[in-house]
Amino acid sequence: MSHQALLQSLHIENNQKGCSSGQQWMGNGKTLNAESPVDGSFLGSVTTCTVEDYETIVTQAETAFETFRSIPAPKRGEMVRQLGEKLRLHKENLGRLVSLEMGKSLQEGYGEVQEMIDICEFAVGLSRQLHGLTMHSERPAHRMYEQYHPLGLVGVISAFNFPVAVWSWNVALAWVCGNVCLWKPSEKTPMCSIACQKLVAEVLQENNLPEGISSVLNGGAEVGKWLAEDRRIALLSATGSTRMGKDVAQRVAARLGKSLLELGGNNAIIITPDANLDIALRAAVFGAVGTCGQRCTSTRRLIVHADCFETVKNKLIKAYQQIRIGDPLDANNHLGPLIDAQAVEQYSKALQAVEEQGGVWIVEGGVLKGSDYKSGCYVKPAVASLSNDAAIVQQETFAPILYLIRYEGGVEQAITIQNDVKQGLSSSIITNNLQEAEAFLSHSGSDCGIANVNVGTSGAEIGGAFGGEKETGGGRESGSDAWKAYMRRQTNTINYSADLPLAQGIQFDL
Repeated sequence: MSHQALLQSLHIENNQKGCSSGQQWMGNGKTLNAESPVDGSFLGSVTTCTVEDYETIVTQAETAFETFRSIPAPKRGEMVRQLGEKLRLHKENLGRLVSLEMGKSLQEGYGEVQEMIDICEFAVGLSRQLHGLTMHSERPAHRMYEQYHPLGLVGVISAFNFPVAVWSWNVALAWVCGNVCLWKPSEKTPMCSIACQKLVAEVLQENNLPEGISSVLNGGAEVGKWLAEDRRIALLSATGSTRMGKDVAQRVAARLGKSLLELGGNNAIIITPDANLDIALRAAVFGAVGTCGQRCTSTRRLIVHADCFETVKNKLIKAYQQIRIGDPLDANNHLGPLIDAQAVEQYSKALQAVEEQGGVWIVEGGVLKGSDYKSGCYVKPAVASLSNDAAIVQQETFAPILYLIRYEGGVEQAITIQNDVKQGLSSSIITNNLQEAEAFLSHSGSDCGIANVNVGTSGAEIGGAFGGEKETGGGRESGSDAWKAYMRRQTNTINYSADLPLAQGIQFDL
């Protein structure tokens, strides 16, 4: 299927307006050209959002919320179920678009759409479980309980590396909770956002639901600034770099708003002498090179005990020789391109920094040239032996660069090394030693939001809450009780007596 045929199958126009709150599209701003990192081809142009477009869409969202919040939660869940069915119908083409526009492998593109389907299923069940607690009052003839209400307008800022899944994590939960959503997608993947909005618009129309329940606002950083500073946006969920997250947090906090942040990761796998090295190798290689190292959960550091260091190093060399780099839409390839020329530049600077900071190459990197790599965005995955204290190791480089770090003491030393970074998203230990595994999971173990045993750092099921600590932002999305972030908690006390006893036994007689 040609690129244009793929876009047409998802009802995306060549010159597409980039903003919508339903069926109608607008966009009177600058022109944003979408190009594929796969082959450098031009996919189409998108006109971005102006302040006037933004105001129109926010007003429509406010009106839609007045209706949507009164619809019973299970009925809102039915809307989400129908979206899941449309995603099933369009899984192949939407997955291909994800791979084409973002550059991840076709299997990962399909997997991302499957994540969307999974979160829709989760949210449907959740729509009948938005429960509070009932507490015993200290006052006689009183009943006390808590309940949850919708927040209102929820803004979503998503990153290029998961151009559709992270949006779905937010909106599926926000919708069943009774909120309406405004989405600012990455300017690097506008076509994916338009495809999703068109599917949602169909669901809204088929169910006679108001426009404004789902909105998309394509544009640059200024759109994110509008959302962050707008008091009408009750919650802003932002996924991206720590630098971006700090800016969002400050702007939202200045108006005492709520933010949910999913930011950078500097994730490590610990390999102990009791590790199953086959599991360790598979986890490390996929974690380091999957999505060309452009996941927030990508494995950046491999902390290996001295007893098995040389063995792991040699196995990595052999494994990396088998990695096939090329067109991600070819299922035979493991590794596609970085997102754009800027990402390639950051990768090249990181390689230089490794050498300047005393790194020893185990697998050398470099930018690939030739007719098979004509977009200029294809790079070699690299592995270097380096100290955890090195400045380049301490920062997150969104590229397939893995740092191999040796430790010689007990598992406590390895955990200390792992925790000695500013980020705290995902972590892993590979061991068959129960004591080591439990130490890793204890209160003095991993300080990350995700801690796995005999599972790599990359990839997460939607049933568990996803997010991290420290400079990762502290937010939680997807499963468990992450839905509570999209609602406001209210404590209620009912007095069904003819008297008014006061709390704490206070007497106040008139």
